[in-house]
Amino acid sequence: MEGQGSSEMQLTEIETNAGSLDSSVIFHVINDVAGFVLYMHQQIPSILQDISLEFDALQTEFKELDKDLRPTSRRMNLSRKREIKQGIRRLEKLMNTISSLQTALRLLISEIPNIQEVIFVLGASPLRPQHIYQLYFSHGKSVSRGEPDFTKGKAAEGLSRKAIRTLISKGAGSDSYPGPTKLFLLVKASSSLSMPLHFLPKRDFRYSKKIVPFRLRFKCKMQDKAMDASDYASQACSPNLKDYTSDDLIWFQCRHIIKGVAFKIPAEE
Repeated sequence: MEGQGSSEMQLTEIETNAGSLDSSVIFHVINDVAGFVLYMHQQIPSILQDISLEFDALQTEFKELDKDLRPTSRRMNLSRKREIKQGIRRLEKLMNTISSLQTALRLLISEIPNIQEVIFVLGASPLRPQHIYQLYFSHGKSVSRGEPDFTKGKAAEGLSRKAIRTLISKGAGSDSYPGPTKLFLLVKASSSLSMPLHFLPKRDFRYSKKIVPFRLRFKCKMQDKAMDASDYASQACSPNLKDYTSDDLIWFQCRHIIKGVAFKIPAEE
C-alpha cells in the first residue's frame, strides 16, 4: 500500500450535474490539474494554455520572417530570428514532453474510459515526492463505448475550474521547491489490462507517510442516491478507495516525465 499520510488527510468531493464522466471530461480535468500543479509550484512561466499560445506564436513568426526576403529587412530580421530561436529553444523540450504526456493520456482513456484513480507526484522521483495530488473518479451511469471526443466542453471547463479553486483553497502551491523538479503521472489499473506502451507497471510504488496528499474525488451529483450509505461511508474514508471491479490493481507510470523550468511567478503589483 502506498503511503497513507496522517489522519488529517481529507478527500474533497467535487460534483458535476452530468449523468456520467465521459472521456473528454476526465482528460481535461487531469490535464488542467497537471498544468495547475506545474504553474503553482513555479515549474512553468505561465498557465499551460498561455505557454501553448506563446510557443505557437513564436513558431509562426519565425516562419513569416523566413519568407521576408527584402534586403532592407534582412538585418532586422536576423536579430529578431535569434531572439525567437532562443524563445523556441527555451520552451521546445517542455512543450514536446507535455504534448507526449497528453497523447499518452488520450490513448489511455480511449482504451480504459472508466479510469478511477490518478496520481501526480512532484519531486525528484516517484519515491521522493515533495507534493502528491490524487484524483478519484466515480463515473456514474455507464456510457456506451465509441470513438472518444476530446473536445473541451462546458462540463469539462466547469469541473476543472471547481478542482483548481478547491486546490487553491486547500493551500496547494503555497509551499514550492526553489528550483526545477519533475512531474510524474501514475494511473491505477488492473494488472491484466493491456496498457498503452506509454505506461509501465510500477507495482511496488509507495510514498512516504510524511507526505499528506491533496485528494479530490469527482462524482456525478445524482449517483449517491443509488449507493448504500454504509458503502459510501467506507469508500469516502478509505485512502485507496477500493471500489473497483478488479482485485488485482497496480500502479502504471507514464514514461513521459515533465521537467520544470522553474520560472518565477511575477509578484502582484
